[in-house]
Amino acid sequence: MDEKSKSGLKSLPKIDEIMLLLEKRNIYSLAPRELVRDTCRNVVQNLREKIVKSAKKSTAPEVYNASQTADQVEGIIKNLHSYRLKRVINATGVILHTNLGRAPLCSEALQRITEISAGYSNLEFNLEKGERGIRYDHVRELLLAITGAEDALVVNNNAAAVLLCINTLAEGREAIVSRGELIEIGGEFRIPDVMTKSSARLREVGTTNRTRISDYEKAISRDTGLIMKVHTSNFRIVGFTEEASIEALVALGKKHKIPVMNDLGSGCLIALDKYGLPHEPTVREELARGVDVLTCSGDKLLGGPQAGIILGKKDILERIKKNPLNRALRIDKLTLAALEATLIHYLNPDEALHNLRNLKALTEPAATVQKRAQKLFQLLQKENTAAAKFSVKESRAAVGGGALPTAEISSFVVAVRPVKMSAGRLEERLRKLELPVIARVDKDEIMIDLRTVAEDEFGAVVKGLRECLLD
Repeated sequence: MDEKSKSGLKSLPKIDEIMLLLEKRNIYSLAPRELVRDTCRNVVQNLREKIVKSAKKSTAPEVYNASQTADQVEGIIKNLHSYRLKRVINATGVILHTNLGRAPLCSEALQRITEISAGYSNLEFNLEKGERGIRYDHVRELLLAITGAEDALVVNNNAAAVLLCINTLAEGREAIVSRGELIEIGGEFRIPDVMTKSSARLREVGTTNRTRISDYEKAISRDTGLIMKVHTSNFRIVGFTEEASIEALVALGKKHKIPVMNDLGSGCLIALDKYGLPHEPTVREELARGVDVLTCSGDKLLGGPQAGIILGKKDILERIKKNPLNRALRIDKLTLAALEATLIHYLNPDEALHNLRNLKALTEPAATVQKRAQKLFQLLQKENTAAAKFSVKESRAAVGGGALPTAEISSFVVAVRPVKMSAGRLEERLRKLELPVIARVDKDEIMIDLRTVAEDEFGAVVKGLRECLLD
C-alpha cells in the first residue's frame, strides 16, 4: 500500500467524532444510540474498503471528512423511516402481475382489515357458545356454499396447501403425477421440490405431452398414497397431446382406494369463457367431478388476499386439519377478514364482476377501456407540454399470475413518446416516483395500458408524467 492510501486510512474520521456531529443534528430522535453507532462503524468500514481497493487499482484514494461521513450515516438512518413496500400504479396491462402484488383487494376487504386489526376479534372464540372456536369457520360456510365442497380449510398460500395435502396423504409413500404436469410456479418453486419437502416420493408417469390413464394404473402399487393432477395454469402444451381426465383418475382412485388430488392453481370461481376468454376450469366444476381434495390460490383469479384454499371430502379434510403442519401454515386474522369480504361478493356473481378489480379488468368491454384511454389522453393533451407526444393505440393485455397463459385481451394504451430523453429513461423516472408508475416500453414509447389503470389513478399518472418529463 502506497503512502497516499495509508494517509487516506489515517484521515478516516473517528466514530465518536461522527456521532458528535450527528448528535448536534438531533439524530437520536430518529434512532437509538446503539443503532447510530453501528451505522457509523459500517459506513467507516465501507470507506476503509474503498481506500484499500483504490490502492490495489493504483488510483488516487478519496478523502472523507467527518461531515461527509455524518451525511451518509444520517441518510441511511432517515431512509430506515421510509416505507419499502409501496403502492404502485400498474400500467403494464398485466392484470394479475405477480411482481406487483397480483389482485388488488376490494374496498370491503380493506374496510374489514381495518376493523378487525384495530382491536380485538373473535378469531378463535365462538360467540354463541362462549367457548374456544376455530378460526377457519369464519370462511368455511361461504366456501362450501360457493364451491359445493363437503369441507374447507385455508392456509397461507397455495404452495402451502399443496405441501400440507401431500404430506398428509402420501408421507413416506408415492404420489403419482404426470411428467407433463411437473410445473415450476413463480419464484422457482417446483412441484417436485414441494413434493420432496412433503416427505412423499414422486412417481412420474407418461411423457411430457402424452399421459394416458393406463400409465397411472401401471404405476399403482401397495406403496401408492396419492394420485395427483396438476393444472398447468402457467403454460400450455399444444399439438400432439393427451391427458387422463379427472373422471378417469377419480374412477381409478376409487378402484384402488387411493385419494385423488387436483391442484387447480388459480382459483377460478366464475366461468370466464362467456366473456370471450379461454375456458378456465372453475373450482365448483372440478369438485363436481369427484376429486377427493382440491387446492387453489386466493389471490389470483379469485381476487382476494394471498391464501391457499383446500376443499374436498370431509374425511380427507379432517385428516389434513389434524396434521401438525397445519398450525405452521395457518392464516392470520387479516387474511381471514379480507378473504371473507371477497367471498361474500361471489354469492352474487354479477356483484363480484363489478366489485373485484381483477375480474372487472378481465371482463370489461374493450370499448370501455378505449373511452378511459381517450379521457387520459385528453388530460395529458391539456398539459400542453412540448416534452412528449401522446397518442391512443390498440394493444393486447395479459392475464398474468400464472393463469390463462394463451389469453390475449383487447386493450388500449396511451403511448407517450418523449422528445428530450429516451423512452427507457422516462420509464426509469416513472418507476422512481414517490407513487411509482410501472409501464412498459415499446421501441421509443412508454405504453400506459388502461386495462389495468383505474380512472381514480389518472391524477397520479398525469402528475407523474409532468414531473418526469421536466429537464
